[in-house]
Amino acid sequence: MRREATPAEQKLWFALKARGLNGAKFRRQVVIGPYIADFACRTPLQLVVEVDGDTHATSLAYDEERTRYLQLKAYRVVRFTNADIMKNLEGVLQAIEEVLTPPLPGPLP
Repeated sequence: MRREATPAEQKLWFALKARGLNGAKFRRQVVIGPYIADFACRTPLQLVVEVDGDTHATSLAYDEERTRYLQLKAYRVVRFTNADIMKNLEGVLQAIEEVLTPPLPGPLP
């Protein structure tokens, strides 16, 4: 596994466990192929939530490669920065919930 969780990752983890967003059951530090996702759930859809640290600009190419791999494995990937989580946790949780909410069916023809 990876290093110890950052304060932002801990804060998001506690919120995800407490919230139970749309019945999603998140796990931490999930191995998916050669990568470790910060958070992932497999139901109601396959979703990976990544928390990007302060030095994120240096790992952009790696993150793009990892995102492509995860998408090929049918995962949706959303990213938030440490600052997003620490300053606007409610907004982050709402954004995750929107991804987990299935779209309403369109009108019948």
